[in-house]
Amino acid sequence: MKKQYDFLVIGSGLAGLSFALKVADKGKVAVLTKTNIHETNTSYAQGGIAAVTYKPDNYEKHIQDTMKAGDGLCNEEVVRMVVNEAPAQIHELINWGTHFDREKNGKFDLAREGGHSESRILHHKDDTGKEIQRALVKRVKQHPNIDVYEHFFALDIITQHHLGVLVKWRYTNIECYGVYALDIRKQKIVKFLSRITMMSSGGTGNLYSTTTNPAIATGDGIAMVYRAKGTVENMEFVQFHPTSLFNPNERPSFLISEAIRGHGGILKTIDGKEFMHKYDKRRSLAPRDIVARAIDLEMKLRGDDYVYLDCRHLNAKDLVKHFPNINDKCKSLGIDITKDFIPVVPAAHYLCGGIKVDRDGCTVINRLYAAGETTSTGLHGANRLASNSLLEAVVYAHKAAKHALNHFKKYEFNKQIPDWNDHGVRHPEEMVLITQSYKEVQQIFSVYVGIVRSNLRLKRSLDRLETIFHETERLYQKSVLSVQLCELRNLINVGYLIIKSAMHREENRGLHYNIDYPPTDEIKISY
Repeated sequence: MKKQYDFLVIGSGLAGLSFALKVADKGKVAVLTKTNIHETNTSYAQGGIAAVTYKPDNYEKHIQDTMKAGDGLCNEEVVRMVVNEAPAQIHELINWGTHFDREKNGKFDLAREGGHSESRILHHKDDTGKEIQRALVKRVKQHPNIDVYEHFFALDIITQHHLGVLVKWRYTNIECYGVYALDIRKQKIVKFLSRITMMSSGGTGNLYSTTTNPAIATGDGIAMVYRAKGTVENMEFVQFHPTSLFNPNERPSFLISEAIRGHGGILKTIDGKEFMHKYDKRRSLAPRDIVARAIDLEMKLRGDDYVYLDCRHLNAKDLVKHFPNINDKCKSLGIDITKDFIPVVPAAHYLCGGIKVDRDGCTVINRLYAAGETTSTGLHGANRLASNSLLEAVVYAHKAAKHALNHFKKYEFNKQIPDWNDHGVRHPEEMVLITQSYKEVQQIFSVYVGIVRSNLRLKRSLDRLETIFHETERLYQKSVLSVQLCELRNLINVGYLIIKSAMHREENRGLHYNIDYPPTDEIKISY
């Protein structure tokens, strides 16, 4: 089966849907999502979106906060571009129907989060991402030029090698002609041809046993681009959110927004003692890499399974008003956030590396753009500043849409693309072979490639992963395709890139911390 569209979008989060809306007036658009259109990493974003709106804040402060959090690896030109573009993109989100909280005088009710020198986080209570997703989905469904394909899983992007052309990295101008996608409900593979393809498939949190990401975050886009010989970079920088709710039986882990610490919440050990003053003068409002490592170290030194977030000193009515969903979640577990400590642990949250793109969202593969968490833009450097992710997604969707609209008409649909090659007869496999390997991969990364690493741990993780890789590839060649098998394969691809990038980073920088190299100034107690 074949379908043709001017623009093909993989993923239905903020990056994908905003790109779709920005190009839909000029051509037909298909949006592919492997579950339903609402299930995205965007929907799970609690805190908000960072932007300069009022004095005493200014662009330079936001730029410097971002650069400092990125630990020297941010691209300053990119940072300046994104920060300066922010107000216009916020305005467009509002025009599309997004509601941000305001004070009685009509001004935005701005929050402050770790690493920010000013209150500049626009939010909707503590479910900002869900509100943005709601507004975008409503707008997308109203647009006559946008078709949404739910429960369609992108398998691989289509390039010259599907025509039998030998593609050598750096020597051939690789082009993307669309994707092969699995219609999950009908169990049929559909060929989507396009003039332009946007990869906005989200992150890879499910490499880890504990993550705030939904089950769909399996690094699909990064793996597809890597297999197509695109450029992937900075994969060692995996951000762990310092405060997910400690509830071992729940997956994904429920996020306790950083905005609570911006509101005045204080981190404490389980005997009620503060500890962040030992690691950073900003205490509980230090950037995420510092706070996550500090919590990790405190738990290791004390042998504890979690630390506490203390909000008992804050105004109870105001706390519940600002964080109703966190309050309801904790209440369901018997925790009163106005009177009790909240048990929290770090959890895999965000990937700062990914598919390399330029300032227009272009990848090294012609006709293929990328935006959102699946990319490496140069904004985050070695560590993402809180609430810069939604901002990056919408700004790069805008830049990519603008560039794509200027070029898409010169591209023709490639009529020579063959149907998906099933490699002969495939047979169903026992699901236990897939689920067990999935668990093994998560265990490898949680134990050996987490907040703190070592050369020995990285080498051991690579050796273990190589065995699972060969087993999975043999399974892939002979088995009936399933989402679970393809997700496992993608996680292994992405995991390999994280390990190799971590091995090549022979220093401690931002989110990458290796005990075999000198400790940074931020963590004064060595592991």
